Amino acid sequence: MMTFKPSFPEGFLWGGAISANQAEGAYNRGGKGLSTADIIELIEPEDRTSMKLPFPGRQEIEHVLDTEEGRTFPKRFGIDFYDTYREDIALLKELGFKTFRISIGWARIFPTGTETEPNEEGLAFYDNVFDEMHKHGIEPLVTLSHYEIPLHLATEYGGFYERETVDHFARYAETVFERYKGKVKYWITFNEINSLTMAPYVGGGLIPDVVPEGRMLEATYQTAHHQLVANAKAIEACRRISPDARIGCMVIGMINYPNSPHPEDVLAAHQDMRNTLFFTDVFTKGGYPSYMNRVFAENDIQLKTEPGDEELLRNNTIDFLPFSYYMSAVSAREETTGEKAGGNLLTNLKNPYLEASDWGWQIDPVGLRTLLNQLYERYDTPMFIVENGLGAYDKMEKDGSVHDPYRIDYLKSHIEQMKEAIGDGVELIGYTTWGPIDLVSFSTSEMSKRYGFVYVDRDDYGQGSNKRSKKDSFYWYQNVIQTNGEEL
Repeated sequence: MMTFKPSFPEGFLWGGAISANQAEGAYNRGGKGLSTADIIELIEPEDRTSMKLPFPGRQEIEHVLDTEEGRTFPKRFGIDFYDTYREDIALLKELGFKTFRISIGWARIFPTGTETEPNEEGLAFYDNVFDEMHKHGIEPLVTLSHYEIPLHLATEYGGFYERETVDHFARYAETVFERYKGKVKYWITFNEINSLTMAPYVGGGLIPDVVPEGRMLEATYQTAHHQLVANAKAIEACRRISPDARIGCMVIGMINYPNSPHPEDVLAAHQDMRNTLFFTDVFTKGGYPSYMNRVFAENDIQLKTEPGDEELLRNNTIDFLPFSYYMSAVSAREETTGEKAGGNLLTNLKNPYLEASDWGWQIDPVGLRTLLNQLYERYDTPMFIVENGLGAYDKMEKDGSVHDPYRIDYLKSHIEQMKEAIGDGVELIGYTTWGPIDLVSFSTSEMSKRYGFVYVDRDDYGQGSNKRSKKDSFYWYQNVIQTNGEEL
């Protein structure tokens, strides 16, 4: 029997990913306005086991802004990428990056989100960042909205709950497409858009004040509809303004296993997968899937739509499907009990066949291969893994070294399964690990949860030299890129 050896295609886009609100800092410089991420506090260690993602109302937001003294908002200082981007991009060049995923801070371009003219200082900052990337031969991969919108849009409209925010997002998207055409070839509209159903404030700026009593589920899907329309408007604008660019919309990549062969467990897994597939069905197939009719009917959900929405969704589908992948999940019928696994937005039954990270996230590289195959077979659309990585406690030794074999093992096992998926016939165009440089954690706002190949000397409270140091994984990933994934 002949041995088949899959390999990564020539021109595969190796790299890493960060977000503006977790890395830039400088939250009140350069004309930037407050974003929804800027009011999220550090969750102290004793509170992390019962962590709930923020869902503040207007009074809570006002209280935070009025009583900031003695409180810690790590996303406001990040890792100071706003000032260190040249040094950081030089390190990524040394790593051999082909692409680098960043996001644009919407409130850095339109401070409240409602202005008719953009903030030139904010636009110039990203000009400099993209120019620096191109100087080092790195292709920018740029997200328009990565878990933040201008705070004013949340307090004024409930984020994307109200239609006005769609128009403000469209103006923002057109502004940056015009400004950076020729500089940015790959765009992502929304980061993990399906997070909205689990974290409405984080995913869409939705606050409870705007929602009629007892109508939160309807409000969530109304917000989702507006984001999907905004995504379609951005795609239309991108193709009109920068026809050589490629654009996608990102989801949390999740695969759900049935807890047992019990038919109701299998059905539960199938239905839970729709938390991802509803969104991907809309922006790859161009319309709402028929299974949502029952969801809306059984929950008395009546979406407000406008003439032209259906046509807009139908005519503006994505060029590639970007997704994150960190873990798989176990689904079961309602009466099932058992030990829970840790997770960021998702908490499901623990899978006894999998190991877990320091934060309880279950590690399942084979699940990535399965998910890649499922998505590609469903959509026949190029795939792009734009987040994957291991958050861990890293220790710097006295000699300045950081030994992280656990991170190498994690990434190696996932890259192996990516290669197998390519062998299965999946068209995979790139892979950007999450947090190639240590940054502030999204979920807990801590620095202690480190993902990077580069160690940043900063603690949860923003204290430290901010010095960058290479970990063992830096040299390992450098070799992976140099050999196009042949040497793992």
